[in-house]
Amino acid sequence: MTDDSTRLAVLIDADNTSAKVVPEMFEELASYGTLTVKRAYGDWSDDHLKAWREVSLANAISTQHQFAFTTGKNATDSALIIDAMDLLYSGNVDGFAIVSSDSDFTPLATRLREAGKRVIGVGGRKTPKAFVEACERFLYVEVLAGGDSAGPAGSAAPVATDAAAKEQQPRPLQSVLTKALNKVKTDDDNWVALGPLGDHLNRTDPSFDARSYGFAKLGDLVKAQPFVETKTVTGSGGGGQLWVRLKGRRVAADAPAKQTAAKTAKKAAAKTATTGKKSGTAAKA
Repeated sequence: MTDDSTRLAVLIDADNTSAKVVPEMFEELASYGTLTVKRAYGDWSDDHLKAWREVSLANAISTQHQFAFTTGKNATDSALIIDAMDLLYSGNVDGFAIVSSDSDFTPLATRLREAGKRVIGVGGRKTPKAFVEACERFLYVEVLAGGDSAGPAGSAAPVATDAAAKEQQPRPLQSVLTKALNKVKTDDDNWVALGPLGDHLNRTDPSFDARSYGFAKLGDLVKAQPFVETKTVTGSGGGGQLWVRLKGRRVAADAPAKQTAAKTAKKAAAKTATTGKKSGTAAKA
């Protein structure tokens, strides 16, 4: 559900982002709040950013020009960071969407969150983990746009090492869900509501997204897993809430209770026997 009261500043590192992902990205970010500020940073005299010119006009993006003073250095990073801090101290926005796959924005994301602001990162799967973890939520452009490159239009995507490529892949789903279901508070029968489960997954992994596993929503994802069971509880208003638990968890949860009941019965029997012996001794006396 969209929170219209949350004002977001979308700051785009155009040198490291494809213009093709903008429509899907803005549609996704709109679910987090109102996009109050939309700025894209780059050296607009460079032909490789030509695709951004039309996209910027069509989506009301303010283009911030920064010459590349030194070859191989991204001068736009500094301009984006300065603007972010100006917006932070102006107090006119509640959160930031930093659109880049560059780890240089990790300290910025950390600082903005320390100030109590929401920080949503948007970038490619090549984005270093440090930047992903620094954000409250991280969205992969491959998920949003069905595989479009995270690099600028017309440029080749960086070649990832085997280790980096492995790290970029979604984590094994059974392990992820099992750990989360073991951590989230449950009811007496070990059922977990879908909402708290989703919140925990996003807190432990800002980039967690059901779409990375081929499902549109988290509810669809958990329903399809053979190692969990689900139920829908209808509320007083008529709407249904999905609950989840690991298969076999009820049996495991009942075992300690049964053991406790058996111990209690054994103690009661022993106490009765002791009382009976005392009564017999008293009768003989």
